[in-house]
Amino acid sequence: MITAGVDIGSTTAKTVILQDRAILAAAVIPARLDPVASAREVMDLGLQKAGVRQADLQRIVGTGYGQQQIPFAARLESEITCHARGAFFHHPAARTLIDIGGQDAKVIKMDARGKVVQYSYNDKCASGTGRFLEIMAEALGVGLEQMGAAGRTCVERLSISNQCVIFAETEVVSLINEEKAVGDILNALFRAMAHRVASQVRSLTVEADVLLTGGVAKNIGLFEALGQSLGVTLQTPSELDPQLNGALGAALLGQEG
Repeated sequence: MITAGVDIGSTTAKTVILQDRAILAAAVIPARLDPVASAREVMDLGLQKAGVRQADLQRIVGTGYGQQQIPFAARLESEITCHARGAFFHHPAARTLIDIGGQDAKVIKMDARGKVVQYSYNDKCASGTGRFLEIMAEALGVGLEQMGAAGRTCVERLSISNQCVIFAETEVVSLINEEKAVGDILNALFRAMAHRVASQVRSLTVEADVLLTGGVAKNIGLFEALGQSLGVTLQTPSELDPQLNGALGAALLGQEG
C-alpha cells in the first residue's frame, strides 16, 4: 500500500510517501504564497523522488495550516493528531512532543499507545517560534543554518529580558552597539527562547521521553538550551528530517485507513 502525507505549513510545505510503512521518499520546500501551488509542487517533487505516479497512491492525507487548500487530499487530519502519530512511529518511548514551527509551537502529551492525552498550542506569540529566530538572525546578520553552532559557546553570559520579539530585537541592537560578541548574544537569545518554550511545556506535566521536532530542532544551540531549561535530555528523530514529522504522521494515518 502506498500513501502520502502532505503538510502545508506557514513557512514550508512537506510530503512523505510511504509504502507499507516504509519511507519511499520525502520532500521539503519553502511555502509559496499560494497554498495550492505549494501542495502541488511538493507532491510532484515527492513523487519524482519515489519514482511513482500520483495514480499509484492509495490515499493522500493532508494536514497543516494550508490543509484546506490541498486539492488532491482524500481526507484531512489535525496537526496535533499527525504530529503525535509521526512521533510515536519513530520514537515509541516518547511521551511529550514539542514541535516548533515557523509561526507556532505545539506541546503534545501522549500515552503508551501514542494517543494524544493533552496538548498546548501557541500561534499568538512569535517569541516561542521559528519566526523569532528568523528575525534575530536578520538583526545579527547571521544565517539561520549557522546561528545554532555560533551560539553554543558563551564567553560572556548576557541576558535578554524581553519575551516580546519587538523588544527583544531592540535589546539585541543595543548589545550589538555595545560591541558584544555575536556568539554571546545568540547564546542569550537561545536561553530566552528556551525559557519561553519551557513555560509552555510546563503548562502540561513533562514526562519523558521528550521529543523535539520542527525546523527549530535542527538548531543545535536552541536544542541544547531547551534541554537545559527543562532539565531533560531531549531527543529528536535520528533518521528523519524533524520538519517532516507531521507529514509522516499524515501518511501513516493514510496507511491505517
